[in-house]
Amino acid sequence: MKNLRTLFCIVCFYGAFNTAAAQELNSILDSNSPIYDRAEDQLSNTDTIPDYRSKTNKLKLTGIIYQSDGVTPAKDVILFIEQPDEDGDFDLRNTGDARYVFHRSWVKTDADGRYTLYTFVPGGDRRYNQLQQIFPLVKEPSKQEYVVESFLFDEDPLLTKTCRKRMAKKGDPTRILKLKTEDGILVAERNITLKANETLAKS
Repeated sequence: MKNLRTLFCIVCFYGAFNTAAAQELNSILDSNSPIYDRAEDQLSNTDTIPDYRSKTNKLKLTGIIYQSDGVTPAKDVILFIEQPDEDGDFDLRNTGDARYVFHRSWVKTDADGRYTLYTFVPGGDRRYNQLQQIFPLVKEPSKQEYVVESFLFDEDPLLTKTCRKRMAKKGDPTRILKLKTEDGILVAERNITLKANETLAKS
């Protein structure tokens, strides 16, 4: 039984990280990254995901994006997220020949590095032992966009103690969102520190 739990955790762990790795590869190879689907001059530091008002588990996700020193707020950084629906399935839509995830959103940090996203708690696809996740991309001014580790949820039943320990060693433990309720909706804070030496310019 112990071995079974360990195997299950490994599946969870690599499922969380491999999805992000695949996204990063796609972002590098695909010049039509979804982060560019909305003009930068239309962005503010607050945005609301489609279907937000109809969702049961509404979530206010807020935080500060810092420069690589982890102290200085990063201004004008674009944060893009996409996520599955409440059943853990991605709602894919088409515009002409382009296909995109319907539940997505963009913000650009203010002078204090702050952002706020109004979204909802996604489901996890239990058929494939997939964790509940929100998938982010960030883009600094005049630099290439890149993937940030997916946001996870503290109350996800698939996120076992062993999984948490492995993630704490391999990644950023603050990626696990701890939810609280304020004014009738769930609230979570997620601060992000940008990569050091991320100097690849967008061509």
